[in-house]
Amino acid sequence: MDSFYSMVAFFVSGGPFMYPILIVFSVGIAIASERYVTLTRIRRRNDTMWGRLQGALSEGDFEKAREMATEDDSTVSRLLATGLARQGAVRRREDIEIAMEETMMEIIPQLEKRTAYVALGASIATLLGLLGTIMGLIQAFTAVANANPAEKSDLLSASISVAMNTTAFGLIAAIPLLVGHSVLTAKTGEIVDSLEMASVKALNVITTLAKRQLTA
Repeated sequence: MDSFYSMVAFFVSGGPFMYPILIVFSVGIAIASERYVTLTRIRRRNDTMWGRLQGALSEGDFEKAREMATEDDSTVSRLLATGLARQGAVRRREDIEIAMEETMMEIIPQLEKRTAYVALGASIATLLGLLGTIMGLIQAFTAVANANPAEKSDLLSASISVAMNTTAFGLIAAIPLLVGHSVLTAKTGEIVDSLEMASVKALNVITTLAKRQLTA
């Protein structure tokens, strides 16, 4: 309980800049949490669907794979559905690859959506903390200039201590947001890598079977 009251006293004594920092931190954490849950769900659905699609592709059953990919709305299904649609109309690997690259260019911005705001929140929280400290120091020195000479030292040290609270709180808010941004960036990269792996494997299967059909 004492630690709670200490935290409240720390926050209240920091001045008005503590509130915008808290708002930025809350919004950043909300965005980071939403993106983490969304990316985790996307990764799991992709892994599950790729396992099913890979089985159909390895058997050469493109019709089944095309039907499965069309009926599913996971990102890996969207990617492969484009390639499989072209596979039914053309034989050239380049045409199928270009079609999937176009779909990948649509998917990546959706995966990265709002992630940049988390890093932006960390920067804003840090800058607000510094601004709050500077404003607090200006007020402190102004108050000390008109104070009793005997009280100047104690008043100045107390004022500086309070002013530094905003910088400390800004850093406290910024560090978790930066960590969250790094985690989200890594998860997005993993999903993109897995999609590229799936597209290459699908292309290899399509090309190999097409060559066999031509030589048969």
